[in-house]
Amino acid sequence: MSETRSEKNQKPKDQEKTSKTPKWVQVRLFPILIRVALILLLAGLSLVVGLMVGYGVIGDGTPQDALKKETWTHIIDLVTQDTE
Repeated sequence: MSETRSEKNQKPKDQEKTSKTPKWVQVRLFPILIRVALILLLAGLSLVVGLMVGYGVIGDGTPQDALKKETWTHIIDLVTQDTE
């Protein structure tokens, strides 16, 4: 029994073929498109919450006024008016 170290580590070729295990395949619970849609939805929700907090809590208005069209037209008018 005088096997060398390299002979012990080598498997016969027949044994290598039979001992292959199937490769692990990752199955995604949420497809990419659902992930992207979820990220966009969360970004939009955080934008709306940030507007309401900034306008209602930090500013002097009520939080619901931040979502009204009249508020934004007034803000745009203030920004775009000519300074004479």
